[in-house]
Amino acid sequence: MSVAGGHHNAITSGAGIGCDCVQIFTKNNNRWAAKPLTEEGIAQFKQAQQEHGISHTLSHASYLINIASPKDELRTKSKNALVDELERAGKLGVPHVVFHPGSFTTGTEDSGIELIVESLLEVLDKTTSAGADILLENTAGQGTNLGWQFEQLGRMINGVENHNARFADRIGVCIDTCHTFAAGYPLAEAGDYTATFKAMDDAFGLDRIKAFHLNDSKKPFGSRRDRHEHIGLGEMGLEPFRNLLNDPRFQEIPMYLETEKDDHDDGRTWDEVNLETLRNLIA
Repeated sequence: MSVAGGHHNAITSGAGIGCDCVQIFTKNNNRWAAKPLTEEGIAQFKQAQQEHGISHTLSHASYLINIASPKDELRTKSKNALVDELERAGKLGVPHVVFHPGSFTTGTEDSGIELIVESLLEVLDKTTSAGADILLENTAGQGTNLGWQFEQLGRMINGVENHNARFADRIGVCIDTCHTFAAGYPLAEAGDYTATFKAMDDAFGLDRIKAFHLNDSKKPFGSRRDRHEHIGLGEMGLEPFRNLLNDPRFQEIPMYLETEKDDHDDGRTWDEVNLETLRNLIA
């Protein structure tokens, strides 16, 4: 939800359309710099949460961050930005910051993953008292983006844990349905759905999943293109969402919409329409 006019407005807006959980950007997602959070703004955000009963909040980090970059300057800038994102989220009481692992660009998959592990270790070490932890988001696999294969995410997580076991509880995963589908993991048929989540479990463990992004896909299966569509109107259809929403393993895991924020023809927002569609799938 938009934080225009103050972070607390995202909570108010989300509650106004029936959200149980809200994802925010704590700063402009396409800029490095950010205004410091104020004590007043922090208090307003926490008060809005309490008033509206929104206990599950999530922060999405800047899209500029690339801790897999072989360019030292960009990687350093990205690590510093991620530290700042965790500190900002912690001040607001947001428990997790989700971000895309990064792109290896002129490097290789192996070198990119090594740099991600190295960067995560540094960031986690600098934010031991921040109060917020990291969620790696699976990607669609466009270009040189890493994290589209579950095994890649597993290598990142295991790399961090193997180097420093005390960080094991500070790194989790956010699964995006559009990205999963676009990366070539089927979700519609019951057997395929089971196999896809078995692959996740084998790679990094289902207990690492702390959030879901619920998005349909404008692009076809296995396209490796990240283009979100409204629920049930894209290439995925409704069955993947029906399977997920009725999976008892994930009933306590918050799920967030990332679909376009324009208005529907019937006068409602598309968020309201998508929420209704999803809730109607619950048995």
